[in-house]
Amino acid sequence: MKVHILDDWFDTLGGLPCFSKLNDHDVTVWTDHVADVNQLAARLAEAEVLVLFRERTKITAELIEKLPNLKLISQRSVYPHIDVEACTKNNVLLCSNMHSDTPSYAAAELTLALMLASFRQIPQQVSSIRHGDWQMGVGRTLRGRTLGLYGYGRIAKAVATYAEAIGMQVQWWASEAGRQRAANDGAKVANSREAFFANSDIVSLHVRLKPDTRGIITAADLAAMKPRSLLVNTSRSGLLDPGVLEAEIQRGRIFAAVDVFDEEPLTEADNPLLSHPNVLPTPHIGYVTEDEFDLQFSDIFDQVNAYSAGQPVHMINPDVWLDQK
Repeated sequence: MKVHILDDWFDTLGGLPCFSKLNDHDVTVWTDHVADVNQLAARLAEAEVLVLFRERTKITAELIEKLPNLKLISQRSVYPHIDVEACTKNNVLLCSNMHSDTPSYAAAELTLALMLASFRQIPQQVSSIRHGDWQMGVGRTLRGRTLGLYGYGRIAKAVATYAEAIGMQVQWWASEAGRQRAANDGAKVANSREAFFANSDIVSLHVRLKPDTRGIITAADLAAMKPRSLLVNTSRSGLLDPGVLEAEIQRGRIFAAVDVFDEEPLTEADNPLLSHPNVLPTPHIGYVTEDEFDLQFSDIFDQVNAYSAGQPVHMINPDVWLDQK
């Protein structure tokens, strides 16, 4: 089959072990990012299979309607960037392994790294010594601090394990069902939402972005955080009400470490989430490791091969397969 892979920015996949799974297909890898629908449609005119790098490209109805040869979209995890209704209408099958039992350890590791880097001023200290100025300030220790984890899921549980290993105290907040699961597991759940934000030295967000979680973190939540506390977001920017983090950061009261943004790629250097000294930004690299890519794309390529063999797996809109058969 004619397989097109979008947004492999550093041409990484071809060097991974899992890439051999596509040996029987005609593969085209695109290493740049294109947002223009007409340009994308021209590139993908012959594509029968579209492989996605998570949410780097939005798959809209307008694009799908311009791809008459497209039969399958193969990706991994959630799919808010894909118009599933348009896929179904245009007879395009979407397959996505939701990896229900496998956390992204890469994202969990980055979360811990951002906490350490922010509290120990690592980027600033590196910049200082490279400019011949030696130390630039005094950092803070994580041991003994309270980490508030918002969302009782797989990645958050991995982060909790790392945090406890270095002597942090962990408390939780989540949906009512999530808090109940945490309590049943013997985890410490905050007495209230207000107490969770007020008593955490670091708050880290680990919630899937869905219609009912969009904007779930409000200005009042951030205002309740103690001075010099840290908000870490390696999940999705849409979990925060638009503009509330930027507004709170401008007050200079709290710190933030963010790996996700409303618009990606974000290249506006004057954006406060990139320019403010209280913010440690990274360019959505939570899952960007060779190991994680090999794990994820092994599943994605398995989906391609299963479809090619007439036995598709992880179907999101299975009615399409009935029509295609």
